[in-house]
Amino acid sequence: MAQGQNNWLRFLPAVDKVLLEEPLSRLRDKYPHHLLVRTVQEVIAEQRDALKKARGEEEALALKISPYQVAEKAAAILDNIFKQSLRPVINATGIVLHTNLGRAPLPDDAVKALQAIAPSYCNLEYALSEGVRGSRYHHLESLLCFLTGAEAALVVNNNAAAVLLALNTLAAGKEVVVSRGQLVEIGGSFRIPEVMKQSGARLVEVGTTNKTYLSDYRRAVSSETALLLKVHTSNYRIVGFTSDVSIEELVGLGRELGLPVMEDLGSGVFLDLAPYGLPHEPTAQESIKAGAGVVTVSGDKLLSGPQAGIILGKRNYIDAMKKNQLTRALRVDKLTVAALEATLKLYLQPENALEKIPVLKLLTCPVESLLARAEALAARLEEEVRQHATIQIEREEALVGGGSMPQASLPSCQLVITPHHMSTSNLAYKLRMGTPAIVARVKQGRLYLDLRSIQQSEEKVLLQRLIELLQGGEALQ
Repeated sequence: MAQGQNNWLRFLPAVDKVLLEEPLSRLRDKYPHHLLVRTVQEVIAEQRDALKKARGEEEALALKISPYQVAEKAAAILDNIFKQSLRPVINATGIVLHTNLGRAPLPDDAVKALQAIAPSYCNLEYALSEGVRGSRYHHLESLLCFLTGAEAALVVNNNAAAVLLALNTLAAGKEVVVSRGQLVEIGGSFRIPEVMKQSGARLVEVGTTNKTYLSDYRRAVSSETALLLKVHTSNYRIVGFTSDVSIEELVGLGRELGLPVMEDLGSGVFLDLAPYGLPHEPTAQESIKAGAGVVTVSGDKLLSGPQAGIILGKRNYIDAMKKNQLTRALRVDKLTVAALEATLKLYLQPENALEKIPVLKLLTCPVESLLARAEALAARLEEEVRQHATIQIEREEALVGGGSMPQASLPSCQLVITPHHMSTSNLAYKLRMGTPAIVARVKQGRLYLDLRSIQQSEEKVLLQRLIELLQGGEALQ
């Protein structure tokens, strides 16, 4: 190191002096002393490296930071380390099943089940009546079979895992026939053809992107064929000049040729939502009734429970999957079992499911109710912030989202805010950075908060945060 660089190191403050500065002195009772010291040393070490790279005294002087500045940096690092990374969010985007926001919020019954199970031991794999080892899958199987009519059921950690396990069990080293128009990308660049490849099954595409006939499947079947697969396109639609093969037709062909038929429904709806203005989405019950040997669905989409992959179907196929070594790698934990069981029990009484499951309640809420809520919020905001913002109500469509019901939208109401003393983007940022975070849309310089995806229980907090931020807008610019 050059002599000049040695001299520049004198700019580095002493650790004990930094610890006395206010940003860190206020944290003495919050964090252990050794963590304060370690973090200060790390900040000083970064500064030392920067000074060593300085190309002259002028640049070194520009890098000089005071003990207070070092303390500020260290305090920010510590606060960021200890801050909860996963935080609750109020979803004001108008996308009800928002994948980036965790998809379905759990019903209260599921939350209570988690609170009861999480802090204690439980009988996850223990048969209490016999006093011997049991199965974690026993807790959900009979309930799923009762709700869907399936002979047997198995739950793994997500629907992609369910598809992988089913294909690996039934068709590893063999051919699986599937329509070219159903080779979907599930999300996050995970694609059905790639999942099939990982399973060990060989993909045989039939038909064209927009048209597939039963005769296409028949011609493709060979001595190497192990399975006929139908994938419900739950995240897109092909419209116009199209033709598709129904699950009933495919099951009929499977029976004729002695081949099992599997349907990946993805969205996981257990109730027909068509009476509430949504398109009909094939239910798990319908697929089982049609005779599908295996049906896979998601737990955290329209079913509105925790993330899970639910496999339903004939007992011989499900029993084979339970014995597959992959099952252990894909298994669910006690929290998933508890939350899913509580959610499924609500479906025993459909009126309970519609009222108590947040996503279903949001999707089936009449637009007149949303308008009344929007008007009440707007009136209160007008009282508090009329000098700070323009408040309006607009009517636009909201989306189901979450890879479910593509192109499906619902009439909705938006609270639209145009701040006077701060930028809209700054207001949106401040809303996101609070606790709970509030995620809204910014369009043409205005903030849109969609009532279709906001739970009524969240309105008080939403209103309070908006008033605080808008009234303090001049200080927040």
